[in-house]
Amino acid sequence: MEKGRKKQKKEKKGKERKKRKKIKRRRKRKENGKTKKTEKRKEKRREKREERRKQMRTKTASEKGSFFCC
Repeated sequence: MEKGRKKQKKEKKGKERKKRKKIKRRRKRKENGKTKKTEKRKEKRREKREERRKQMRTKTASEKGSFFCC
């Protein structure tokens, strides 16, 4: 048995509302500076980047023969 027209419309509206809610929630999270986990991840990435940068500086300095970095 098929569902009536009204019931189909109601279900569709519900799905759309759910989507909107999800988007809203995501937007809110972004505004609040993301979550703690992402902050931690960002911090780790930043530290790794700094470490690589330091290594590259020492590498280029040793290749040139002068030690001008760090």
